[in-house]
Amino acid sequence: MTEGASGTANVAVPASGTVHWIGAGLSTGSGLAALCIAADRVRLWHRTEERGADALAALGLTGRAEPRGYSLPALAAELAPGDVVVSMLPAPEHGPLLATAIERRAHFACSSYVSDAVLAQVPAAESSGLTVLTEAGLDPGIDHLFAHSLVARAERAVGADTAATYTLTSYCGGIPAVPNDFKYRFSWAPAGVLGALRAPARYIEDGAETTAARPWEATRPHVIDGETFEAYPNRDSVPFVAQYALPAAWKPRTFVRGTLRLDGWLTAWAPVFAELERGDDERIAALARELAATHPTTDDDRDRVVLAVSLDVTGGSGETWSGRYLLDAVGSAEESAMARCVSRPLALGIGHILDGSLPPGLSRAAETAERSEEWLAELASDGVEFTFQEGAG
Repeated sequence: MTEGASGTANVAVPASGTVHWIGAGLSTGSGLAALCIAADRVRLWHRTEERGADALAALGLTGRAEPRGYSLPALAAELAPGDVVVSMLPAPEHGPLLATAIERRAHFACSSYVSDAVLAQVPAAESSGLTVLTEAGLDPGIDHLFAHSLVARAERAVGADTAATYTLTSYCGGIPAVPNDFKYRFSWAPAGVLGALRAPARYIEDGAETTAARPWEATRPHVIDGETFEAYPNRDSVPFVAQYALPAAWKPRTFVRGTLRLDGWLTAWAPVFAELERGDDERIAALARELAATHPTTDDDRDRVVLAVSLDVTGGSGETWSGRYLLDAVGSAEESAMARCVSRPLALGIGHILDGSLPPGLSRAAETAERSEEWLAELASDGVEFTFQEGAG
């Protein structure tokens, strides 16, 4: 049981053991296979039952999960109390899905950032004893685990009450394993990529909050293990200062969460940026379709995922601490790196809904350093490889 906003105890709805995985796009990978072991029953909801069966066959899961043709009413008809609804659909679909889950007393999970539509329903979910798991993929997801771990390590080294300044950078990118002329490989829909580039980015630089109306104009070189990338801020980094529980006695020099691209991306994408600057919605929608046709992802392509999270702290007396996590994964013929790195942490989180260890209400991946260390150990044992380095280098 947990204490709700009213102070009364909310009785958690026990997990039934049935998982409804909705959508089988580019981020659905071996995490689904893991759930076929952890859960009693898994249903894969796709556009049609036939396409669901094809997706299961491609994943080697025929007979281990049940294909279904998705519609919200069809899903609602099969939901039972304690089931887990997993949304792999675009973020605007999460609100209606969560509403249906709450109505049917089912838990909810997704890998996306928590949206306003989801956040507004969290009190109802919590008071009903339901877990809402969000930001439990790669970015957001594994990046949160890395950041919580780094902050805790730095606190032990420098002291949470010691006056200090710090730089925290968290950059993630899905890129081609073999660089191409376009310097990119679409790991999600081009329309979503262009939409993200059109959204302003807020971050902290030189100790002050800064906003980049056009995030690509804030692109900087970023060197990782001797390899030069291009990095730019995205979304709003500032709320994560609180989410990562950085000590109040520490003041940020730089705090930025952003996107990593291959060196040369800024030049290769200059024609795209020119279209974005014009701001013609109809033209940009057409551009997304053109990019999908011009730069298709084929079965022979191999993607690469790079996630680098670093924290450098300097105390008032000159004491310093530096640490970083690096995940650098390449896809295989069986599974893309993006699908592996999104679906496996999500499946891990769903496993913790199934075993009752996640409380009712909202969870963004693992929200404490202790839980983050546990999740990182579990991910490592599940084949998600990453490294930790302390000190300069």
